[in-house]
Amino acid sequence: MDPPPRRIAAPLLLLILLLAASSPAARAWKKDEFRNCNQTPFCKRARTRAPHSLDAPLSLAAGSLAVSPDGSISAELSHPSRPRPLVLRLSALPPHALRLQIDEDYSTATPPNRRFHVPDVLLPDIEARTLHLPEPKTAGGVSTVALSSDLDVIVKHDPFELTVRRARSGDPVLSFNSHGLFDFEPLRESKPEDETWEEHFRSHTDKRPRGPQSITFDVSFYGADFVYGLPEHGSTSLALRPTRGPGVEESEPYRLFNLDVFEYLHESPFGLYGSIPFMIGHGARASSGFFWLNAAEMQIDVLAPGWDGAATPENGRIDTLWMAEAGVIDAFFFVGSEPKDVVKQYVSVTGTPSMPQQFATAYHQCRWNYRDEADVDGVDAGFDEHDIPYDVLWLDIEHTDGKRYFTWDHSAFPNPEEMQRKIADKGRKMVTIVDPHIKRDSSFHLHQEATEKGYYVKDANGNDYDGWCWPGSSSYPDMLNPEIREWWADKFSYESYKGSTPTLYIWNDMNEPSVFNGPEVTMPRDALHYGDVEHRELHNAYGYYFHMATADGLLKRGEGKDRPFVLSRAFFAGTQRYGAVWTGDNSADWDHLKSSIPMVLTLGLTGLPFSAILMLEALLTFEASTGADVGGFFGNPEPDLLVRWYQVGAFYPFFRGHAHHDTKRREPWLFGERRTAIIREAIHVRYSLLPYFYTLFREASVTGIPVMRPLWLEFPDDKEAYNNGEAFMVGPSLLAQGIYEEGQKSVSVYLPGKESWYDLRNGSPYKGSVSHKLQVLEDSIPSFQRGGTIVPRKDRFRRSSTQMVNDPYTLVIALNSSNAAEGELYVDDGKSYDYQQGAFIHRRFVFADSKLTSLNIAPDNLGKKKFTSDCVVERIIILGLLSGAKKAIIEPGNREVEIESGPISLRSGSSLVVPTIRRPNVRIADDWMIRIA
Repeated sequence: MDPPPRRIAAPLLLLILLLAASSPAARAWKKDEFRNCNQTPFCKRARTRAPHSLDAPLSLAAGSLAVSPDGSISAELSHPSRPRPLVLRLSALPPHALRLQIDEDYSTATPPNRRFHVPDVLLPDIEARTLHLPEPKTAGGVSTVALSSDLDVIVKHDPFELTVRRARSGDPVLSFNSHGLFDFEPLRESKPEDETWEEHFRSHTDKRPRGPQSITFDVSFYGADFVYGLPEHGSTSLALRPTRGPGVEESEPYRLFNLDVFEYLHESPFGLYGSIPFMIGHGARASSGFFWLNAAEMQIDVLAPGWDGAATPENGRIDTLWMAEAGVIDAFFFVGSEPKDVVKQYVSVTGTPSMPQQFATAYHQCRWNYRDEADVDGVDAGFDEHDIPYDVLWLDIEHTDGKRYFTWDHSAFPNPEEMQRKIADKGRKMVTIVDPHIKRDSSFHLHQEATEKGYYVKDANGNDYDGWCWPGSSSYPDMLNPEIREWWADKFSYESYKGSTPTLYIWNDMNEPSVFNGPEVTMPRDALHYGDVEHRELHNAYGYYFHMATADGLLKRGEGKDRPFVLSRAFFAGTQRYGAVWTGDNSADWDHLKSSIPMVLTLGLTGLPFSAILMLEALLTFEASTGADVGGFFGNPEPDLLVRWYQVGAFYPFFRGHAHHDTKRREPWLFGERRTAIIREAIHVRYSLLPYFYTLFREASVTGIPVMRPLWLEFPDDKEAYNNGEAFMVGPSLLAQGIYEEGQKSVSVYLPGKESWYDLRNGSPYKGSVSHKLQVLEDSIPSFQRGGTIVPRKDRFRRSSTQMVNDPYTLVIALNSSNAAEGELYVDDGKSYDYQQGAFIHRRFVFADSKLTSLNIAPDNLGKKKFTSDCVVERIIILGLLSGAKKAIIEPGNREVEIESGPISLRSGSSLVVPTIRRPNVRIADDWMIRIA
């Protein structure tokens, strides 16, 4: 939105801006509000360069490699045209990750400013874990460094090129600058008289006082059939499509620039709310990854074979071009025997996801906005009346006093603590929104304090930056400054946040940051942050720091005992350590439902397993989990679309419904009895699977492997799975396929692997490595359990997950061709950090040789705290059992129980179709064995 004319009176101006911003029509996608590559000078320059050019300053030469005392290897990169050389540093992280750092050499000539290195994203112990590299071997202008027993790093000196290759075969895996496109625009000490550095877009001017400072290079992935990653953009393709080259229609690069984009296009490389510059290459011969720690705007091309004019393009190689407006090169090359290895290496650098509270993995209900306390009471009661469980009720911006965060509208919410207590009495929680824009009101204590302390981001002239957002005239805390983050964290104490309680959690929206009258609806690039850092240098990380400070605030509020829950819209690498994210302001249409799957899968691959798509009415997604607004934020979904979205959303890592205030109300019981029953069933499916989901979140917090996974992450050798963005895995055991078309009568579902799969509804077996054409059913989507797995469930339904804590378990065993299966169950108190000191139960269930065994797999050296449970297993369902056995023997105790025909679920109408061991009543905390007689 362009700046308003100054002659409009302030009250009228505020009304015009807020009405325009809140109108769905006004906030819909407007292509001309956002820059394309040709309107972005650094991108336009980089895209015009030809490969293997010898023109200055592209052909940089590397000097001799020298081993430093810290075990890294350094060299000088130079060219006669450069005012000063670059300094290159190579270091290694176990098991075999390579780190490449390149910055300007400030030792000989110091410019007025230095380039920005993004702080607080990499784990703090990364330098301590850095390995000592051996002395390089140099011959014929090429140096070789052993990265590990399996991998070498090859450095070609002139022109500079770097390749990671297999040590034994010599096959390349990843390369840097193999096409000679590396450019690193030098900072200049003064502006030439005949040159202007200003950039203009629409009515906005970026003064660029420090001149051009972009970085460009090419990276190639060898042995890759596809590349993945680079969230966030909307697409129905899981793999990243080529953006340049033969056979490619005119396309923009994939843009990484955090933006507030309304009703975004579902098929576009355009940047959305978050940015993670991490790409994975995968094929039958190799899995690899590349991560560039840089928070400036990026544009990345995926280049089609033959883009460089090669008559016979090399098979199994994908070339990419990376372009950034500013920053330095701090990049990581990851190599794995399979794609899970690559994901694990990435999170070993940026951190594994935080372990969520149990309630956060259940269903959330949200709307912009629930009007008042009576509305909250009515919605809460409606779930009970219609026998639909939920765990969290959310309040958007209208709950505040005039968009002043940490306050309440006392006419609508006069008793916030009592409101939260009523919800909490049923085991439920509440979430309120806290955004980064602070209302510039001299009577607002938060604004007064931030102004007095000098805590706001500054404009290019050094004054507090003043932009427009929901409150009108607003300023933004400078979250790059650790002191300001600490100050912000203190605002979540019960003394500061009046009316908050221990069961109230937080939602960070608009933290890209969104500025209605700013260029591209964001903060100007020449605004100034702590340490004289320009906003252009850290833009993509602003929301990350805001999310960090908010999560720290909840951690302090709970005295370090309560796991925070904070949902963030903006994100960056490392966000997974602080909470959940969702995919933003999507639309109530079938295309957005379909694109939600690859969007959430991509977020999971890049470290954000707690993700989902927000449901139409008020479903929400978490970060360390991710998701999307179920049903679509904008617009009124057709009832059938809403139903299908709930059915898919039940398998999202983060499951929330959410809707714009101009949409019709869409609580799950407002669409007739039949649809209410179907939505209830979808939510019940989620609640029955909560033990399995929670176990997967534990795995994610330890390994980084996401909860919701692309098929190829579990089946890396199955080429049919490589670009399947319609079906997905939930953990290693479950597969779901959404229905993405109105009135669809049948669907083709590919089931990977050699083992059988079993229908979750009725236990029917289906062959693996086959596409099955299935009839589309109204009351469910195709979903299956993989042969060879055991899934823990809880099949009794309460008002909330909290009230299910003491309920018994069901184990569903799906036998493979060897009549074997295994699975895990993780249980802790669901809320505290006691699990870090050993207070948890972790069991492995193994079925083999007609015996089911429960084994303790919890380490015994984590700490002195203990956790126990009296919960028992009340049913054991065995899919694929052919023996016709009628009895089972339980040890210890030599107790005999019957094997009977039972239902798949305990819900009404379920038929008796599967062999079931009823009431074995073995405790989940104990060792035991059950033998089929």
